Amino acid sequence: MPSSKTRPITRADIEAKLEEIRRSADAGADAAKGAGTAIGIGALVLALVIAYVLGRRKGRKRSTIVEVRRL
Repeated sequence: MPSSKTRPITRADIEAKLEEIRRSADAGADAAKGAGTAIGIGALVLALVIAYVLGRRKGRKRSTIVEVRRL
């Protein structure tokens, strides 16, 4: 934002600008953290469901059928 009069940049100007940038970065990081947590939980649930289904299927394939007959 150039002005018609130039003045020296002070330490307070720099600190104010850095604080403004930090606040906007923190807001973006908070939004990303929520989305990342949701995606992580979803991936964990999906991995558990896949492991359960595959383990159940493998157990069915290997199970022995025993037939008992009375004489």
